[in-house]
Amino acid sequence: MADAVASQTLFDGPKTAVMKFTNVSDGTGESAVLKVDVSALSGAPTSVRIMKVHYATGGMSVRILWDATTDVDAILIPTDQAGCLDFTGFGGLKNNAGTGVTGDIMFTTIGHTAGDVYTVILEMAKS
Repeated sequence: MADAVASQTLFDGPKTAVMKFTNVSDGTGESAVLKVDVSALSGAPTSVRIMKVHYATGGMSVRILWDATTDVDAILIPTDQAGCLDFTGFGGLKNNAGTGVTGDIMFTTIGHTAGDVYTVILEMAKS
């Protein structure tokens, strides 16, 4: 069996994209799972900056990763928390991955057990 996951594009405009991700874990979790494929976004961007993260977690935390040969942490969403992180004041979180950078964003869950959940909404600026 696998975690019950869903990805939804809420908005995909010329300069911004908003995507929602959910997971109800069966205990297997996610490991570097592709969530934002920049090549699938409209306007052919090569990368995105994370402007805001809306989140709610229950029982597990979520590592948001920049995809590269060696993935780089963008941010860690803590366990049993809900909130909004706003990075617009300084232009957003920029992809700082090195060799093999793709521009994509991936998720890894930490401490997941059956019944744990997350909802993450990413507001992103395209570049």
